[in-house]
Amino acid sequence: MVKTIIILLFTIIVIPIVSFYIDEPLTLQQKDVLTHLLWAALAVALLCFAVGHLTHNNSQVDKLWSILPIGYAWYVAYAFGFADRLVLMAVLVTVWGARLTYNFSRRGAYRWKFWTGEEDYRWEILRNNALFKGHPGRWLLFHLFFICLYQNGLILLFTLPILVAAKAPDQSITAMDLVLSALLLLFVVIETVADQQQWNFHKEKQRLKSSGAALPDAYARGFVSSGLWKLVRHPNYASEQSIWIVFYFFSVVATGQWINWSMAGCLLLVILFQGSSDFSEGISASKYPAYEAYKKKTGRFLPKVF
Repeated sequence: MVKTIIILLFTIIVIPIVSFYIDEPLTLQQKDVLTHLLWAALAVALLCFAVGHLTHNNSQVDKLWSILPIGYAWYVAYAFGFADRLVLMAVLVTVWGARLTYNFSRRGAYRWKFWTGEEDYRWEILRNNALFKGHPGRWLLFHLFFICLYQNGLILLFTLPILVAAKAPDQSITAMDLVLSALLLLFVVIETVADQQQWNFHKEKQRLKSSGAALPDAYARGFVSSGLWKLVRHPNYASEQSIWIVFYFFSVVATGQWINWSMAGCLLLVILFQGSSDFSEGISASKYPAYEAYKKKTGRFLPKVF
């Protein structure tokens, strides 16, 4: 656990800095916009830390995960005169964010008292980990540096291809922009279907338990393994990573460069989902005896061919 935390904190500092300085320098306008975004992300991170610490609800960043990129994207579009490509990118981020916000809200994440709402069950499990239980100072540092600062930094980073795309002198929408838009929306649809299948499964499982009826085998196993979940163990995670990888390629189309510093965002997101899925699967395996067999026959993010 400590090793994973150190790697994540190291990568979010080193990768963006190194890639930033080996790439072409930003224009003055890009630097100004980036400075404003960095200050905004820092302010949000510190607010999340304060609210989470005072309320003992560590899901404050989770509530903003799908909202902040919308604001960041539209701010960049505004700063560069609502250029066509930037508006298209901001609209796509808005579609992604609206869907994810809805999915999170129906799980009870949002309340009129914004500091309340359902906390991600994994934070409670992590707090009871031997590394943190009985060591409130360690948890305080983890909450500040990983949950708040790291995750808020990551949210900003995977949105920044729009800032790189803003450098292109020609902001006309091309055929490749439309292809990428269609691909990104396809992954949004896949993620929507995956989340709905998971939602339907757990609602029906809960209904059957409440009625006292015997659970069919599909529900007795305890976890969803049908539909898209039969193909891969995390179709929603796979789609989420794909969405931001495709989003990065808008900056490639705009600049003509296959590699630029904003790649750090989607790369770090992939690393985060690797660790997040490991943690979630450890919980599932401890709760459901059949989960190990499911892991052996089903790929994590990509279908197993053999």
